[in-house]
Amino acid sequence: MDAHREEPPGVGRPVRRHVHRGGARRALSRRRDAVHVEHRLPRLGTAADARRGVGPRARGPLARPPPVAGPRRRGKGSPDSVRALALEGLHGEAGARFAPFAGWHMPLQYRGIVAEHTAVRTAVGVFDVSHMGRASVEGPGAAERIRSTASYDVTRLSAGEGHYALYCTEQGGIADDLFVYRLEEERWLIVHNAANAGPDYERLAAAVDGAGVRAREVTGETVMLAVQGPLALDLLAGVLGDAVSGLRPRRVAELAWRGGTVLVARTGYTGEDGAELVTDAGRGAELWEALLAGGAAPCGLGARDTLRLEAALPLHGHDIDVTTSPREARLGWVVTLDDGAAFEGRAALERLAAGPPARLLACIRLESRGVLREGLPVHAREGAGAPPVSRLTSGAHGPTLGAGIGMAYLPPALAEPGTPLAIEIRGRALPARVVARPFYRRPRAG
Repeated sequence: MDAHREEPPGVGRPVRRHVHRGGARRALSRRRDAVHVEHRLPRLGTAADARRGVGPRARGPLARPPPVAGPRRRGKGSPDSVRALALEGLHGEAGARFAPFAGWHMPLQYRGIVAEHTAVRTAVGVFDVSHMGRASVEGPGAAERIRSTASYDVTRLSAGEGHYALYCTEQGGIADDLFVYRLEEERWLIVHNAANAGPDYERLAAAVDGAGVRAREVTGETVMLAVQGPLALDLLAGVLGDAVSGLRPRRVAELAWRGGTVLVARTGYTGEDGAELVTDAGRGAELWEALLAGGAAPCGLGARDTLRLEAALPLHGHDIDVTTSPREARLGWVVTLDDGAAFEGRAALERLAAGPPARLLACIRLESRGVLREGLPVHAREGAGAPPVSRLTSGAHGPTLGAGIGMAYLPPALAEPGTPLAIEIRGRALPARVVARPFYRRPRAG
């Protein structure tokens, strides 16, 4: 998805430097806030609860009707075309430059895309990803209802576990990608892409509502932050407590913090270690400021895109869409066909699985100077004067690699690592080559 996300392994050791505001390491010794995992995961509190002094168990975004949509900014074509983040003022104070994205007024960058990218690769950064759609599902039998619309067999998840999944079309295309978290046996959180949040929620609600199961949209009453980088877990342990350190990849827990609750999921969209946090909109500012004070560098959409591209994580609407199948996109690992469960697109996906794919998503690295962009023509090297064999679905300069990188769908014979290609940029055919996925693998700890 914008959301989520295979976590690539790696080798080597990171260079840990460029920590923002005094460094994450200084935060690690403070351990000021005693934190514990609730025996029964508590519900998040609301801003109104905080003002009234009501505890998080009384109410919360996963236990109350959805709010009226948040503030919107006037934009071209419609007075209500761009929605503001709850923390927009704090982003402005941090020096954010804004741009519209998926109907939201989003921070594009603060200190600069390369500086923010480097902070995440070498230390720790924090992103406000509250534009992502969030929905809760509760009730007996919720797992089977969610499974009826998701590609992955979520009934296999234990409480406190999450997994990447897809919504597919009846033709086997990818309507969207998403992340599914099983918070408790019958309580779930689903995270959708911002651009598809409305249709995704309607699809989810149509699949699960009824017989004691209910989906509710909770985006407007919560804040979602992504803390990413080799020092992310150290920082989070300093801010939220030692319970974070024991959280394994794709696991989720709700932690008590300063009289409220923070949901912590060890997931991300950068290729680095880290976690994604969800808390009340009224507590989001306090959490954001605590993360910055602990050493996290504020990061925007620009760095988020270059980071996810280096990690070869697809972006819906660009690298995957309704015209691409999971197998073509190398996402067959999130499609469960061995459980017999019916879900939208299953019949088409079974037919597609019976034969070889006509194309595969491949990673391409430029071998000369230049910046790759989405839409550039891709040629077979020996046929650079012939019509292109494909076009880039994503492209950028990879700051970690110091080279232009991109992804494109290629015939299987051309998708093998080492295959020479040519990228057409302003009428010139620049040499490029297919490389192994992903472009970047994070260093292994120890």
